[in-house]
Amino acid sequence: MSTIKRVVVTGLGVITPVGNDVPSMWTSLLAGRSGIGPITRFDASQFNSRIAAEVKNFDVSQYLSPKEIKRSERFVQLAIAASKQAVRESGISIEGQDPFRYGVIIGSGMGSMHLIEEQHSVYLNKGPSKLSPFMIPMLICNMAPGNVAMDLGFKGPNFCTTTACASGAHAVGEAFRIIQRGGADAIVAGGTEACVSRMAVGGFCALMALSCRNDEPLRASRPFDKERDGFVIGEGAGVMVLEELEHAKRRQAKIYAEMCGYGATADAYHMTAPDPEGAGAARAMSNALEDAHLKPEDVHYINAHGTSTELNDKIETLAIKKVFKSAAKTVAVSSTKSMTGHLIGAAGGVEAIITVLAIANGVLPPTINYENPDPDCDLDYVPNQARKTKVEAALSNSLGFGGHNATVAFKAFRS
Repeated sequence: MSTIKRVVVTGLGVITPVGNDVPSMWTSLLAGRSGIGPITRFDASQFNSRIAAEVKNFDVSQYLSPKEIKRSERFVQLAIAASKQAVRESGISIEGQDPFRYGVIIGSGMGSMHLIEEQHSVYLNKGPSKLSPFMIPMLICNMAPGNVAMDLGFKGPNFCTTTACASGAHAVGEAFRIIQRGGADAIVAGGTEACVSRMAVGGFCALMALSCRNDEPLRASRPFDKERDGFVIGEGAGVMVLEELEHAKRRQAKIYAEMCGYGATADAYHMTAPDPEGAGAARAMSNALEDAHLKPEDVHYINAHGTSTELNDKIETLAIKKVFKSAAKTVAVSSTKSMTGHLIGAAGGVEAIITVLAIANGVLPPTINYENPDPDCDLDYVPNQARKTKVEAALSNSLGFGGHNATVAFKAFRS
């Protein structure tokens, strides 16, 4: 039986509504700054929800050539930008190395809804002969990892996880597994999404899933608060470099943390609602803990899925209680979606990075807008203020439509 490899995090990259690189995002989160505001991408005046967490001041020309920009959709551009940041920071290079030992796994829940809308309009007004030959290769989800691999020259494992809001976490988890088993030396892993579009927002409005606190966008995302009324849709990308420990040591890489566990389950219950008993989410967490050889009392922080919807927050709280039992009252839990909004397929990637930063820096980002305690949500949600504390081990939860559950576990690196 082959030896299980240790996996470490050596590079981080983000494009988010609260910052277009890791330092600016982290500063915003610790300050409790929200990235939510009125939708600017289209006229949202007819929509019930008219707010979103949009990426601001993103200069794609810093990362792609004019030709590349023309032939790529926004979700791909965000993924390339975050990946380039992560790889540059990690210092990893394939020069003189076997490129088949380096992979890219990036999740996306929806691909390019914008391009579908645009090209459908072309079809209706001008006919099928006027559709772009680039329509299909630009809109499909797997073009995020595909284009990142082309940009970096990484020829190893390459695929896209598409599990709604768990997409980014599944990408990180699957990359971890491949490196553990010796299938790659390093993998760029995370999630990307750019679905602040008419059809996406309209579809979520039809589900009555979005917050309608349009006059108070900064206070709209309020996970675990009794007055929560839905999530706020967002966009962005979060990508990390996961690397086999000895490979990282040989090149004297900076190590942020060690990835130590992964759990993935299905509710097998409902298209959009979580299992009311929280069994799937609980098993994902317990599997990640077992995989990491951690006990509940070893975990100091959980970055919750925490969407700000009535059912998710209540059921995730229940699941944490089932797994952590008496330790549930002492573990710190926060939802950074209170500031970033819900980044859909990018959420798990960005939140895994935030979890790693909490370990590396000994600071917990808060859950902002927590003002009215809910009897069904009675844990320590790090309300409204960042908290300095030692974090030896932490989990990040991602729970997606379709009943997809993923938990990733990290711990402080010890040689």
